[in-house]
Parts: sequence; structure tokens; C-alpha cells
Amino acid sequence: MTFSRRHTLFRAIVSLATLPLLAACENSVTSMIVDNKDHALVLVREQHYFWSDKIEQYIVVSRLPDCQHRIKIHPDRTTMTPVAVYEAGDLLWALKQGGRWYLASTEKCQLQDWGNPGNQPPGQAVGNFWQRNGKPVFTSTAGQSPSAGS
Repeated sequence: MTFSRRHTLFRAIVSLATLPLLAACENSVTSMIVDNKDHALVLVREQHYFWSDKIEQYIVVSRLPDCQHRIKIHPDRTTMTPVAVYEAGDLLWALKQGGRWYLASTEKCQLQDWGNPGNQPPGQAVGNFWQRNGKPVFTSTAGQSPSAGS
């Protein structure tokens, strides 16, 4: 067997051996559609290493064509902590994951941590990002896509 064929065979074996390791990583996206596909809050979860139980998370605030911004939020575990979404004003939503609150604006294309001194929802529940069969999903509290504003 020539060096070239051995090298190709070695690369193929290494590639096949690493496939199960890559399959254990989570890279998922799920969205809360507001009015239409151009207006949404999107939860992105990325696990960079299969051995890590840390999941990087991002919220994409999107109201096309005016705004689309991906903002990093606090990391989570591989078992997802649900994210409750509440109306908080016109084109403004409050998100609660565990003990953390965030405010997301699709008008200004921003997201920020929010101290929420009373720890009470600022408005009506819109829905939840949660894990079903190991995959993040969004479920509206009304069983349909939420509407913009209040």
C-alpha cells in the first residue's frame, strides 16, 4: 500500500471515528414569530464541545428589513431552562429564564439584562421557549403566533 493510500485511509478512519463526538453537540434555533416571518425573536443555542454541559445562547431580535441583531445572553445547561416570554409594551418583550430577566425590543433592535425589581411579569404571557424531545421549541400561550405590541 502506498503512502498516499495509507494517508487517505487514515483520514477516513479518523473522520468516521469523530462523527459520534460531533453528533453530541447541540446547535439549535427556534423562533417566536410575531407578525410574519420577517418579525421574530429567535433563540439560538450552541454547544461548542461535546464534553461541555455549557450551552452558549443568543437572542436574535429581528424586524426585517429595519433590524436584525444577534445578542449573546447568559449560558445555559444542555438540559434547557425554559424561557417565558411576556408582552412588555409596543414591540417590546420581557424574557425570563430561571432567575434572569431580559428586555427585547424589535423597534430599537436591542436586548438587555433587566433587574425587574418586583420580579413580576410586566404584561400578558405570550409563550415559552422550552425543550421537547431534546429539541428547543416555542409554544404560544394562545396556541397561535403572538401579535405585536399590546
